[in-house]
Amino acid sequence: MTSLPVLETTGLVKHFPLDTSWLAKLSKGDGKAVHAIDNVSITINQNETLGLVGESGSGKTTLGLTALMLTKPTKGTVKFKGTNLETLKGAELRKIRREMQVVFQDPNSSLDPRMKVKDIVAEPLTSQMKLARQEVERRVGVALQRARLDESFMWRYPHEFSGGQRQRIAIARALISEPSFIVLDEPTSSLDVSVQAQILNLLVALQNELNLSYLFISHNIDVVTYISDRVAVMYLGEIVEIADPQQIVQDPLHPYTQMLIASVPSLRDMAKRKVEATGETPSAISPPSGCRFHTRCPFAKKVCGTVAPKLVKISEARSVACHMVTGNEEYKGDI
Repeated sequence: MTSLPVLETTGLVKHFPLDTSWLAKLSKGDGKAVHAIDNVSITINQNETLGLVGESGSGKTTLGLTALMLTKPTKGTVKFKGTNLETLKGAELRKIRREMQVVFQDPNSSLDPRMKVKDIVAEPLTSQMKLARQEVERRVGVALQRARLDESFMWRYPHEFSGGQRQRIAIARALISEPSFIVLDEPTSSLDVSVQAQILNLLVALQNELNLSYLFISHNIDVVTYISDRVAVMYLGEIVEIADPQQIVQDPLHPYTQMLIASVPSLRDMAKRKVEATGETPSAISPPSGCRFHTRCPFAKKVCGTVAPKLVKISEARSVACHMVTGNEEYKGDI
């Protein structure tokens, strides 16, 4: 019997209206909005890491927040272990959120400098249930140990620690409610390279120890391919390619993926296909018609500007949204 995915999104859409006045809400008109996510469908299985990579502004963080229902989707569904999260409210939603946590990018801003580490790490727990002080301290100690920190750290403040130690505190906070799914929103981007490696190895070890599932968000392809089981490439609110890390690096199919790989000096010579980075990302307020990448793509044909390509599964572990890869009849030729 096949187990349900830990997380599954179907046709997920998130638009942020630019006019939020009461008159605009009353008229329910089609006003301008930021198209942060459009028709995104992903699955994350038990003990799996799905890497999410793309340029800044592609919608990666919004997808992570929407997956946690920290911001409600405009359309589409988010299911956690088969349960549609939009059907839950109040106590039911709070209860299921014990199993869903997040580690943010910058611990300097995600950790309250006025709180001791004990209170920071315990917050997800104490907000959910009433526990005796001794039990709270015990669980904080366990969480700190899992994050490879000393229990005595709980009596100190965030400013007393290095950047890597602060991020470990943030990881301990995510672990204390014993979740099964964690969104990791660029958890290493603010750290030195050597410390990045330590945090990545910690996350891998924790996944194996606690049977965790991750949505790992980053703009660093090197980092994503190191930690991920599968990689999803996002451009202007849409998923354009999903594949295993080696396929993404060595044989990228979508021209945007090729462009990303070509822009990384350490990976450039590994890829079979290379596309130079050209142009600027269009505005998410009025994204291009058809394929959203066609305004920057050197291979774009007429069909690319008029028909939006679907994310098509071309092998067991690979999907791509590109007319020239999936064989649109109006496109003839080889990439």
